[in-house]
Order: sequence, then structure tokens, then C-alpha cells
Amino acid sequence: MTGNSNSVVWQAGWTAAVQRPSEGFHKNWALEGFADRTVRQVVRVTGAGTAARITLSNRYGTAPLEVAGATLAVTDRGAAVRESTVRRLTFGGAGAVRIPAGGEVRSDAAEVRVAPFESLTVTLYFARPTGPATFHAQAYATAYRAEGDRLTAADPAVFDETSVSWYYLSAVELADGGPARGDTVVVFGDSLTDGFASTVDGNHRYSDALAERLAERGTGRPVLNQGIGGNLLLSDSAWFGERAGARFRRDVLEQPGVRSVIVLVGLNDIGFSEVDLPTYRPNPDRSVAELVAGYQEVIAAARGAGVRITGGTITPFKGSEYHTPAAEAKRRAVNAWVRTAGAFDAVADFAAVLADPDDPEALAPGYDSGDHKHPNDEGYRVMAGAVDLAAL
Repeated sequence: MTGNSNSVVWQAGWTAAVQRPSEGFHKNWALEGFADRTVRQVVRVTGAGTAARITLSNRYGTAPLEVAGATLAVTDRGAAVRESTVRRLTFGGAGAVRIPAGGEVRSDAAEVRVAPFESLTVTLYFARPTGPATFHAQAYATAYRAEGDRLTAADPAVFDETSVSWYYLSAVELADGGPARGDTVVVFGDSLTDGFASTVDGNHRYSDALAERLAERGTGRPVLNQGIGGNLLLSDSAWFGERAGARFRRDVLEQPGVRSVIVLVGLNDIGFSEVDLPTYRPNPDRSVAELVAGYQEVIAAARGAGVRITGGTITPFKGSEYHTPAAEAKRRAVNAWVRTAGAFDAVADFAAVLADPDDPEALAPGYDSGDHKHPNDEGYRVMAGAVDLAAL
């Protein structure tokens, strides 16, 4: 199965929404890029298969990207892999690939047996300077870097540098020889979808908990996380990606087998206007009517593609830098519309399940990561519980 993969039926396994290079809030290598460096990245898939392939994206590159080699393996722990599962990846039969600026490429199929919720390790070697790297800033998973060609390195100690971003890797697809399925769930939005403040390498985002919940009910389905920390519904950001409406088709509707999407976005459109920081720009004072129009844009796109859409209510943020009387009034008005307008096919009332019963403008202390804006691991688990599985 290592040759032509066109006849194989592929299912979604894992994705990350890509962003233009930036400094981000965590140490990353996106602006400097890579030269004679190997990068090892670990992702947890929600499906199973006997073959896998990856997608590499150079969407925000200004020059062609040369990937000198790539491998795929089942993860052991950290940067270590199960040696018997290491597979050299090919691209159109070749071990190296050149990806045009703005383009992407899929690898050929590689035979590897992977179980649901197992982690796969993708290792990429860049012999020549890449320039700034298309990446996903807030992975909450460790990426590892080493000097030279370490594609098949068995000793994890050679990877002596780390970051918590993903680079160039945008998708993993799986095949098991079965028929095509159309049951993929995509969760889409900002940092609360991305998993901000969840335990690094813990896979405790709400998307992870949702996938586990579906599996426990005997209805295991691919759950793809297309959140971007800091993302805005209505404005593009150099730091936090294209606006949600602009990236919705690519990041949601073009995913394999997509049937349902859960949208949670708008928090930053409300909060950025209350804060004067370079990273929180553009920060126009958006009205509730503008936010509603933005939701209606993505609802129309989903309906036009025959994809069910669940709307999430904006969660409490009292005590954070975003919170003012004006911001709180917008949150309440937007949430009232989400709950009562009937515009979405279903509603996930994240605000209600995370709110402090004694002060509904604030996160319950047991669910607060500490910044009064983002949930902790337990809060993300509770968010997954707020999703009506039947509505998916």
C-alpha cells in the first residue's frame, strides 16, 4: 500500500488549522524556520486504520518548501517511537518533496496499524533553509528538534530542543479497507476549542473529551479540532489566523466525511476591543448585530454544504482583562440570540455549564485555569458533556 493511494478510502484522523508564522505566546520556531534540522511531532488520532498518510502545508510560505525526508511511526513515549513501526514516507514515489509557496502535499499511503486514540509520530527533515514556517501555534503537545538528519533516530535524547507548536503538518488520514464514512465531527473556533491552558501532552482539550464520550457510547467518530487560539469571528489577525468566516470552508467543509460542526467563537471579538495590546489588534468595537451577521455567514455556509451546525454560547470571563460592563452586556446578548433564535441546528450551552452558580459572569472556580477566561482540564471535560450527541 506504499505506492498509489488513490484507490484507498481515506477517513479523517487528525487535523490542525494552519497559521502564518508569528512569535506567539509560547517559544516556537516558526519565524526562524529550519535548516539541517529534524522536527519530530506527535499527534493523537481519533480513528483507526491499517494505513496512514499525512498532509504538509506551505500555505503561508513565500518560497517553495523542500522536505528532504519524512517518516511515520507509532509513538512510544515523548520523542521515542516503536522502532518496528517506523515507515519512510514517500510523495509520488519519491522520498523528498518540494511544496510550492501557498501549496500543500499529501504523502503516499504507508502501511501502519493504528488503534483509536493512539498517537502517531511524524518526523520531518529539512536539509536546506525553509524560511518562516507555516504552523499551528498553540498545539499543547510537544514538538522535538534535533540537528542533522534524525529521521529514524531511536534515541529520543538526540531531540534536545522542544516547543509546543506544530510545523507544516496539517492532517493525518487513515484507511482500514472499509467503505467511506460520512460522520466526521469538526470543532471550530478560538482558544477554548484549541485547548488553551490544558495539560501539555495530556490530550485534555474538549475535542478529545468529546471523541472519548462518543466512543464510550459506542458511536466512535472522527473528531477534528480546527480551533486557533485568539481567532476572531470577524477580523483577520497576523497572530491568530484568518477570520472564522474566511477559513470556515477550508478548515471545516473540506474535511473528509464532515457531517457536523460545533462553532464556538466571538469571545475575542468582544474582548480584544477592551484591551490595547499589539497582539490584540485589530480590535474594533464590534456590535452584537455584527457578531450575529458573522454567525449567520457560517451557518449559511454549513447549510449549503449539508453539514449540521451546533452553536456554542460564549463562556464567562469576569476577572479577566476582557471583562467590562460593555463586554458583559455583549456576551449576554449574543448568548441570548444563540439560545433562542433557532438559527443553529442545536445549541451547546458551554456558558451555563461552566458558570459559577453564585456569579454567572465568572467561571466556576473548579473549572478556571487561573486566567478567569479559559477552562482547566476538568472544565474542558464538562464542555464536552454539554454537547448533545444526538444533534451531531
